Amino acid sequence: MSATAAGIVFIVSLIVALALVHKPFGDYMYRVYSGNKHNAVERGIYKLIGVRPDTEQRWGVYARSVLAFSVISILVVYGMQRLQDKLPLAIGMKPVTDHIAWNTAISFVTNTNWQAYSGESTMGYLVQMGALAVQNFVSAAVGMAVAIALVRGFARNKSDTLGNFWVDLVRGSIRILLPIAFVGALVLVAGGLIQNLADPHTLTTLTGGSQTITGGPVASQEVIKELGTNGGGFYNANSAHPFENTTNWTNWFEIFLILLIPFALPRTFGKMVGQVKQGYAILAVMATLALMSVVLLNVFELSGNATVPQAVGAAMEGKEVRFGVSDSATFAAATTLTSTGAVDSFHDSFTPFGGMMTMFNMMLGEVAPGGVGSGLYGMLILAVITVFVAGLMVGRTPEYLGKKIGAREIKLASMYFLVTPVLVLIGTAMAMGSVEQRASMLNGGPHGLSEVLYAFTSAANNNGSAFAGITVNTPWYDVALGLAMVFGRFLPIILALGLAGSLAAQAPVPASAGTLPTHRPQFVFMVVGVTIILVALTFLPALALGPIAEGLS
Repeated sequence: MSATAAGIVFIVSLIVALALVHKPFGDYMYRVYSGNKHNAVERGIYKLIGVRPDTEQRWGVYARSVLAFSVISILVVYGMQRLQDKLPLAIGMKPVTDHIAWNTAISFVTNTNWQAYSGESTMGYLVQMGALAVQNFVSAAVGMAVAIALVRGFARNKSDTLGNFWVDLVRGSIRILLPIAFVGALVLVAGGLIQNLADPHTLTTLTGGSQTITGGPVASQEVIKELGTNGGGFYNANSAHPFENTTNWTNWFEIFLILLIPFALPRTFGKMVGQVKQGYAILAVMATLALMSVVLLNVFELSGNATVPQAVGAAMEGKEVRFGVSDSATFAAATTLTSTGAVDSFHDSFTPFGGMMTMFNMMLGEVAPGGVGSGLYGMLILAVITVFVAGLMVGRTPEYLGKKIGAREIKLASMYFLVTPVLVLIGTAMAMGSVEQRASMLNGGPHGLSEVLYAFTSAANNNGSAFAGITVNTPWYDVALGLAMVFGRFLPIILALGLAGSLAAQAPVPASAGTLPTHRPQFVFMVVGVTIILVALTFLPALALGPIAEGLS
């Protein structure tokens, strides 16, 4: 079988697997977030933290709960890093410097999980497990909670509450993320990923060879990472390391985990609003954008336009030979279309247009299918903008799911969309305008600009992957990227919850002959078009100076 044919089989099998689990898993998540009963473990947690689980919150209280939980999490993660040498299981690691500890705490709490350090030589086991891995769960659960709160805004009428953040957080962690992580870890261990707590300074030589094994809780962290929650890895090589990703089928399984929750949440959305067709429409938008990206990335990497790639038939530089070009390109598309950020190849070594696609995926706002929870609420806000644009075209008040999209709603949706472009472009401009910060670039010219642009795009969109080729382990970059992460995470969350509160308070608007059908292919293509046009208008000048200029040179 040719490499191209194998790549097609790889992609088609992923699509089939995701299609098979879409309905049952989406229905399961609907039951999780719609049920009224609390199990014994959950009741114990509510009692411990002093929460009344049957009391619902207004959108402002819900937002303050998100922020309070996140601030406390940042302080805990920062403190554990700074006191690392005094904690158990430090395995000889020194305290993390202040600017790296700040960047890492912000990174993992915002579900970005960008790493400006080498994991195996910086963090001890307790910090890896008790600080970073815990945030892999709860930061993803926060995103899911916000998505469900926005869906409740569409589903409820004349209501001033959106549910209880603490209940949504606990249920998302215990009933959804933990079971998947447990089963997924067993699968990956069976696939050859190691799982132990051996001292990494003690090397054990395999009988009959010179290969060495270091310790580390790799399998558990890997499955948490691939749930779409973690761009960071135990090893600096990330999912290209054979201890984190052993074979082609583990590579496939990790991509499946990346896409599992984001592609199932539209089904949950459809069930909660009482119109399953609306969920299929959102899923169709996500799938269309995702398939376009996967195809283009594969084309650009399999038909590299440089001398060596053309001679060998593909751009193999920076790719893991175990996975090949096509599977690596598919992994790159999946990780940048979501907020995962894990990598099994070197994005800095991609062809200019292949590298551009990884950036463009993040610039979409990571909505195809996007991060765990954040992809759904981002896509719903793009649907609101699309409905507003359509309403302007026909001269009537726009409506979506029986809710009017008035001045307040479109202002909130517009500000949501503008947050990350402002952070990306201002951050990139500041870095490129400083001689000292430009010195961090490994390359000059358009490729150097791409390195900086990718870093701020990844941070502001809470992705966590790196283009590499740039030294970001400096106080300036640690602080600047940390600010991009925190504002890129929490400003959109506040705006999404404000929109949810505004929608929930409305009375339903009966559908009429002039109401735009939002479950048909026409609407699907409109949302796809609006999404691409908005991103192109915003980022095309920057892309033209970076990867496009490099690709045309």
